[in-house]
Amino acid sequence: MDFYNTRDTYILCKGNASLWCNRVNGNLQVRSASAIEELQIKPKCLGTVYGVVGKIRFLPGSDDKLVLITKRYEVGKLADESPIYRIEKIAIVPLSSDECPEINFDSCDEHSGQSSSKQVPQPRVAQTFNNLKTSLANQFNKATANKNNFQKAADKDVTRDKEKMEKLERKLQEEFVKMFNDSQSFYYSEQIDLTNTVQRNVQKDEESKKLPIWRTADERFFWNKAMLDEIIALTESDTSANEWIVPVIQGYIQTALCEVDYSESGMNVHMLMQMAAEKFDLILISRRGVSRAGTRYKRRGVDEDGDVANYVETEQIVRAGAHYLSFVQLRGSIPLYWSQAGIKYRPPPKLEKNKEESQHAMKKHLEKELALYKNMTIVNLVEQSGREQVLYDAFMEQIITYDNPLLTYVTFDFHEYCRGMKFENVSRLVETVAEMTDDMRFSWVDDQGVIWEQQGVFRVNCMDCLDRTNVVQAALARYVLETQLSRLGRLMPENSLPADIRDIYQDMWANNGDAISRQYAGTAAMKGDFTRTGERKFTGVMKDGYHSANR
Repeated sequence: MDFYNTRDTYILCKGNASLWCNRVNGNLQVRSASAIEELQIKPKCLGTVYGVVGKIRFLPGSDDKLVLITKRYEVGKLADESPIYRIEKIAIVPLSSDECPEINFDSCDEHSGQSSSKQVPQPRVAQTFNNLKTSLANQFNKATANKNNFQKAADKDVTRDKEKMEKLERKLQEEFVKMFNDSQSFYYSEQIDLTNTVQRNVQKDEESKKLPIWRTADERFFWNKAMLDEIIALTESDTSANEWIVPVIQGYIQTALCEVDYSESGMNVHMLMQMAAEKFDLILISRRGVSRAGTRYKRRGVDEDGDVANYVETEQIVRAGAHYLSFVQLRGSIPLYWSQAGIKYRPPPKLEKNKEESQHAMKKHLEKELALYKNMTIVNLVEQSGREQVLYDAFMEQIITYDNPLLTYVTFDFHEYCRGMKFENVSRLVETVAEMTDDMRFSWVDDQGVIWEQQGVFRVNCMDCLDRTNVVQAALARYVLETQLSRLGRLMPENSLPADIRDIYQDMWANNGDAISRQYAGTAAMKGDFTRTGERKFTGVMKDGYHSANR
């Protein structure tokens, strides 16, 4: 879409629609694209942008800012070849009468010949008015030049306060831009709803499927909804405003084309000659929750609304022709009131508030989850002795008190079972919950409708819900992936993943773990070498020590 500038308005134009952003009062308005041609003075095209994240005001009394997507990268396609984009770079444009900041927009084809330094000419009447304002301002300054000392001191205080506020606003803006540009963790699609799983999208009724994507988006993962409030309000009087509302999620997305190599299946040569290579797409989508967002040590446990820190829904999708097979898992902080000081290396966890308050908050959290996912198997990976025991004991006690038949609670002391770098022992956990996994099933749809529905969800946690959690979720996802490929006829019964597909799957889950870890802890995931290669090595242990110290 093209981005235009006039003396008092910024204009975004996409197809037959345009969004007008007033530089005087910050108001937004939707119009047809033809309205641009009706302007007496031709607007200057600043370049191409790829979407509107929204509008934000960093401090009360400061100017509104328009947040635009200026660089993007296509990570893959889903559902009728609809592209999914990762936001590579954003720009902050102040909605004020000040001169437009220098921003390197991509040039548009139609207006690429325009000079970036050329200013939009003002009409003569406006120029005369500006000259008159300047003259009056000069006279006013002369008349007020002899203020008393008290007034001068007061003015200095006001100036000093204003400078402090401007400095704070610049800092907030820099951090906001850094969050988007450096993390590479925000994604969007103009055609498909990334906030919802395959199953939730299919379960929408026919009327809901006709609505704009944002109207049925899952608000748990709709990261920019608050920034789009003003445009959303415009849809009540003008449905064309829907064009400008695109949900953005934070998390991780990767897609890969896989091809089954039957030469590893143990078939004889005659059978191999009769079977063509089978291709399918493997897609991984992690959605980070909006509520109780924040970084490690600053966000732990649950809040009074039942929302938990580092809450992530991860969906592994197999697309084979018209078939979509999806398996969903959750991760999230232990849903009790607890904290860690963060003032020293590996601080011990500390329980907050009393048992009744924690029970109330945990119940609220689990009931929200059960309403969405029907059944839940909690897999608790924290240590059952040592510094983590206080959380293990408290969580166990609260689960017993809660006593919900829709809830299954499984404990697996990851560090105890995998002591001595024996991470392959995670397979013992997968075997233990294999029957539960089979009963849980997975979502399976094709062009005729729903074949299967996932009947529950694993909720996996450790202390941070990062390293141990990602290893276990990857192992559970592999078990389900082998089942899915077997059901599709892409994998012979009792066979494991072929080496090339195994490499893709392992790399995908390791990348996912690194991305979620950077968002919550600021470093890549530990134990990632096992997820990526299937082996735990000494070099991986050394890297983990480095990452742990940096956290």
